[in-house]
Amino acid sequence: MQSLDRGGANADEITYPALAKALRDGAVALVDVREQNEWDAGHVEGAVLHPLSAFDPAKLPRDKPIVLICRSGNRSMTALKAARAAGFTEIWHYKGGALGWANEGGVLV
Repeated sequence: MQSLDRGGANADEITYPALAKALRDGAVALVDVREQNEWDAGHVEGAVLHPLSAFDPAKLPRDKPIVLICRSGNRSMTALKAARAAGFTEIWHYKGGALGWANEGGVLV
């Protein structure tokens, strides 16, 4: 698996432009760790829901690099630490969360 272009972000993160491009290219699995009610209120198209309250790294996709997203970046960082502790290496989080995604012009469905 080739490493994901994260747009020059730090070791834990991916930038908005890099994430938007990776999603367009189908190069990343986007995992939303918010709760069902938050997901229902709006999520990034193409994401899959794995709420932090029941987060199990064993259930993460393994066919491409993973980006985690939540509301504002806190829960996705918690999930990132758990996934890395479980042995995942090609995994990062979008620090801005769904709020940052929308603020950058990204669409929530």
